Amino acid sequence: MMYGVIRIRLDFSYRGTDFAGWATQPGLRTVEGVLDDALTTVLRVPAPRVTVAGRTDSGVHSRGQVAHLDLDPQVWARVAGRPGEARRTPAQALLSRLNGVLPGDLRVRAVSEAPPGFEARFGALLRRYTFRIADAPELHDPLTRDWVLWTRRGLDVGAMHAALQPLLGVRDFAAFCRPRPGATTIRHLQEFSWERPSQGPDAGLVVARIQADAFCHNMVRALVGASLAVGEGRQDIDWPAQVLALGERDPRAGVIDAHGLVLEEVLYPPDAELALRAEQIRARRMDEHVWVPGEP
Repeated sequence: MMYGVIRIRLDFSYRGTDFAGWATQPGLRTVEGVLDDALTTVLRVPAPRVTVAGRTDSGVHSRGQVAHLDLDPQVWARVAGRPGEARRTPAQALLSRLNGVLPGDLRVRAVSEAPPGFEARFGALLRRYTFRIADAPELHDPLTRDWVLWTRRGLDVGAMHAALQPLLGVRDFAAFCRPRPGATTIRHLQEFSWERPSQGPDAGLVVARIQADAFCHNMVRALVGASLAVGEGRQDIDWPAQVLALGERDPRAGVIDAHGLVLEEVLYPPDAELALRAEQIRARRMDEHVWVPGEP
C-alpha cells in the first residue's frame, strides 16, 4: 500500500452475461470498464486503479468479487458530502452513490476502509466457485438459463465426483489450463465436488463446488469439460487423472461455456496476517517457476 492514501475495499456482484469479462478492452463492455466509469463519475477525479481478486472471463458471473483501490484522503473525505448534508460515512456515501449510477447487472454490496496490509489479489487465501448444469428437459428453465448450462444427456453424478477426487491437492494443471508465458500452472485444488441437490433452489441440477488458492486460465471450465466426458459415459472414471499426469491438453476435455460458472466467494486471512500473506504470494508470483509444496 502506498503511503498517504486510504485503501478502500469493494465487495460486489455481477451478472456476466452482457460483460466481455473483467478486464477493460477497447470497444467492449467489461466489468472493470463500467466500474471505472462509475468511480470517475462519483469521485469526480480520474478513476483510480482498481485491483481485483481474480479476473473472470466473458460470461462468468460473481456473487462475491472483491477489489481494492487507493484514494487521496481529501477525495475520500469529500465523498461524504458537504457539511450540513445527511450524516453518512464516506463508505456509506460511496456505496449509495456507486449503486445510483451503476447498471442493474453490476452492484456494489459493501464498501469499507481496508485494514492495514489488505491486498485484494495477492492477499486472498482461496476462491470458491460453483458450476450448475441442467441435464434433463424438465430442468431447462429459461428463467435460469443465464447461469445454468443445459445438456441433453443425463449425467452420472457419482462418476463425475469420483473422477475429480484424485486431482485434489497441489498439482500441475498444465493439461487443463491455457498456458501463459512465464506463468506457473501449479495450483492447490482443495475441493471439486459434484452433487445433485434434492432440495432448495438447485434441486435436480448437477452442481459443482470448487475451491482453490487460485486458478489458471480456463482451468475450471476445462475440468468441468472432463467431468462431462465421464458423466456422459464417453470416458472412464480414471481418465481425468490420466490426462493430468500426461501434462498436455486433451481436446476431449473441452473448455465448457462460461455462463454456468459463478465466483461465489473470496476469503482472506485474519487482519493480523494480511500483510505477510500478500508479501509471500507476490514474491511467489514474481518467480512463477518456483512452488513450495504445502503452501496454501
